[in-house]
Amino acid sequence: MMRCSSLILGALCLMLAAIPAARSATQGDADLVTRGQYLARLADCEACHTAPGGVPFAGGRPFTVAPMGTIYSSNITPDTQYGIGQWTDAQFVRSVRRGISPHWKHLFPAMPYQDYARMSPDDVRAIRAYLATVQPVARKAPVNTGVFQFNIIRPGMFGWDLFNGPSSSYPDDPKQSAAWNRGRWLVEGPGHCAECHSPRTLTMGVSHRHAYAGAVAAGWLAYNLTSDPKSGIGSWTDEALATYLTTGHADGHGTAAGPMAEAISYSLRFMTKEDTAAMVTYLRTIPAQPVEPPKKPSGAFSPAALKRGETLFAGACAGCHLETGIGRQVVSATIVGGHTLRDPDGLNLLQVLIEGSKLTTATGNADMPRFGGGYSDRDLADIAAYTMMTLGGTQPAFDTDAVKAARKRG
Repeated sequence: MMRCSSLILGALCLMLAAIPAARSATQGDADLVTRGQYLARLADCEACHTAPGGVPFAGGRPFTVAPMGTIYSSNITPDTQYGIGQWTDAQFVRSVRRGISPHWKHLFPAMPYQDYARMSPDDVRAIRAYLATVQPVARKAPVNTGVFQFNIIRPGMFGWDLFNGPSSSYPDDPKQSAAWNRGRWLVEGPGHCAECHSPRTLTMGVSHRHAYAGAVAAGWLAYNLTSDPKSGIGSWTDEALATYLTTGHADGHGTAAGPMAEAISYSLRFMTKEDTAAMVTYLRTIPAQPVEPPKKPSGAFSPAALKRGETLFAGACAGCHLETGIGRQVVSATIVGGHTLRDPDGLNLLQVLIEGSKLTTATGNADMPRFGGGYSDRDLADIAAYTMMTLGGTQPAFDTDAVKAARKRG
């Protein structure tokens, strides 16, 4: 009996001793998942790996690569058949940081692995830990169109990497502050800001010579992020820039639309205050890159056309933006002061009129409806010209043909 009691007591002691360890392991797993969720948001994974109206991370979002065809994002849910449920951690890390799939096929740089390489393997494993907790979706991504063309160039991607990355992680610059180093990592690593905001070279890689000078991406103009005071962010205050990155709007600078609104909705608004401040710190130091001189006015809009634009604006736009462009109800309806109305080409103004825009913030949604289906090319051109001249003080360099081109891009 004594022996039996001793065994029971010993077993009980072992169980009690194991409880703290089990709790520590569970807490460690939870911390890893939380860290992975934050990193996945920094990397904007959900935005690219979610089809319009689809289940998060289930893939299927189309990316047009002119003139070859369309690439669809992959399913990165933990589904074991169509997702990444059977991938090893090593395979996932290699895919994210080097652009090589488990079957040793090279990914296309629509997946910005050359930027994600700046994340450590531990960072990427944390993202994998988080993705293992999302809803698995047994759905295969659509087959890429233009498969023949893509298959021809896929082997050449290894050579492309020699010129364009992937970049390796790099040590902190001891001459700079901790905030600056963190900001550089955020901007050049998971944030992959250069992918949209920099022009491309002949090999379609990011032009480091003109980094962050602005470029057209997905039909929208990604604005100059350098410290140039006219075309860049040199005239912005730190507070305005931080507010814009967090909410998608800054007084005197307008409201984010298109892909930038998406980046804020899925990614940037979730950054900690410290990381937002660090990003601002780094962006401030990017050397100024002035853009080309503005184009000459097109002269395509007569007084009658501008009057017609005013009438259309009053009926379709003033309800939210007011005649002054200051907006009502929500600050995001304020359109004065932004790049959109100061760009003579009107690229983003036409795009937002045609496609609309969706912006999600901590206080709710701030959506711009699309008008492309209910208005003619002439209507939209007249509205854009009137808005740009009256509220932006800019002479338009576009004409009705620019609306036709914008519709095709959309």
